Amino acid sequence: MTAAGVLLHGRGIVPGRVVGEALVSRETISGWGGIDPATGTIIERRHELFGVCFTGKVLVFPGAKGSSGWSGFFQSTRLLGTAPLAMVFTRLTTKAALGAIVTRVPAITDFDDDPVARITTGDLVEVDADHGLVRVLRR
Repeated sequence: MTAAGVLLHGRGIVPGRVVGEALVSRETISGWGGIDPATGTIIERRHELFGVCFTGKVLVFPGAKGSSGWSGFFQSTRLLGTAPLAMVFTRLTTKAALGAIVTRVPAITDFDDDPVARITTGDLVEVDADHGLVRVLRR
């Protein structure tokens, strides 16, 4: 099966439905010291997405790493208008769950298949957190 038409089933954490371009990271993301909330850019020097902006993108990643400050940094992206469009993550932790809630973007986790492996940066995806679905619409 090609990437277009992939349908992943998960559990919605924050409700909502959006369509947008995916930004995929194979690595967890650090909030405190790993992102610049003012620009929505990953600033962790050794991260594969160093220098890449996630603002307005569907952020697909394994989960959160680092301290409990993770959620505060992602909440700041919401307040500053630099938040991702949605969050799709494979591992539910309290940091990731709280971060998704305070960021107030549609968020899904606990998938039947790994979204990091099935979605590619640049794919157009639909995130339907009301029903726990992520669909790749176009590659």
